[in-house]
Amino acid sequence: MTDTKTLTAAALRQFTGSETWYRHQLNRLVLYTEGAQYLAQHGGAYWLLATIAIAQTHNKAVAAEEFQVWTLQVNPDSTGLLTCDDGNRNVVYSESIPFADFPLAEVKLYFCNDVIMLPGEY
Repeated sequence: MTDTKTLTAAALRQFTGSETWYRHQLNRLVLYTEGAQYLAQHGGAYWLLATIAIAQTHNKAVAAEEFQVWTLQVNPDSTGLLTCDDGNRNVVYSESIPFADFPLAEVKLYFCNDVIMLPGEY
C-alpha cells in the first residue's frame, strides 16, 4: 500500500533529470520519468498519469499541442480541477475532480515528446 503522506513539494524539487523512463501501460507510446513515477507512487496519483496518457489519443485538442502543462489543483474540501494548457495559459482541457486525496494543493506536470515529466526534469 502506498503512503500518500510521504509526498512533499521539496521531494519533487530533487528531480532535475531522468535516467530511467517508464512506459505507460494504457498508452504504450507514452513514457514517464523517475520524477513522475515518484509523484504517482508517493502521491497515490497513478490515475493522473493515466489521464494524461489517455488524453493523448482520445482528445484532439490535447493531442494537437506539442508542449502541454498539466496542473492539478486540490481544494481544501478535497475537490479538484485538472487542466491542460499549451504553455501560454491557453487551456485546451479541463476536468473537475469530485474527490482528490492528493496530498499537495497543486502540482504541475509537463508533457512533450511523448514524455510525462516534472517541470524540473524538462
